[in-house]
Amino acid sequence: MKLLLDENLPERTFDFATIAQACSGKRVLPLTGSSSHRRVSAAIGQALAETIRELNATDSPVRKLRRINEASKFFEDGLLSRLNAMPGLRCETPPTRAGVHQRSGYPDLRIIDVESGGVFYLDPKLVERGSAASTLRSFYFEPKDETLKITDDAVHLLAGIEHDGRDQAWTFGGWRLVDLSTLRVRLKAEFQASNADLYRKSVLSLPPSSR
Repeated sequence: MKLLLDENLPERTFDFATIAQACSGKRVLPLTGSSSHRRVSAAIGQALAETIRELNATDSPVRKLRRINEASKFFEDGLLSRLNAMPGLRCETPPTRAGVHQRSGYPDLRIIDVESGGVFYLDPKLVERGSAASTLRSFYFEPKDETLKITDDAVHLLAGIEHDGRDQAWTFGGWRLVDLSTLRVRLKAEFQASNADLYRKSVLSLPPSSR
């Protein structure tokens, strides 16, 4: 335990591209000005604009949600369907090493540029307007084995989508596309327990009120 604490992990940063390659054996490629990279970036921009317009409507399904984080699924679905409908592109939920198409975990979307064969991973994130400089943790990558979803040499992109913070009346505005090949990340070491772990051996309990 002392050795772990001596590593001073909360204060250190690590290169995401190096970590992802060490876990997956696949390279994190930088976004360049090549024709395929410009083509996919433009397609993502178009899909983002159309999805934002749809989810800003007064009858948008996100208006019925309790928490803004629950809206991420609607952005993932909107981007997936729009990108998959564009000529020359395919988009899917990334398969794991075991070949299972899985929603949870990084990354959320896998885009294939048919002409070049290039693969682009895309992770849409919702961010409250004005909080881009916040130190709140908002990007997570948990190395796995069979459920790892990085299975290609690929460009890794994050789409930060702004919202105005108005609960259940959210309006989505600008967006930013971030190249993760230069991202620095931190490792948070923690010990965890579930509710089942905590409460199965209660020493005292009070039954719920019958009123």
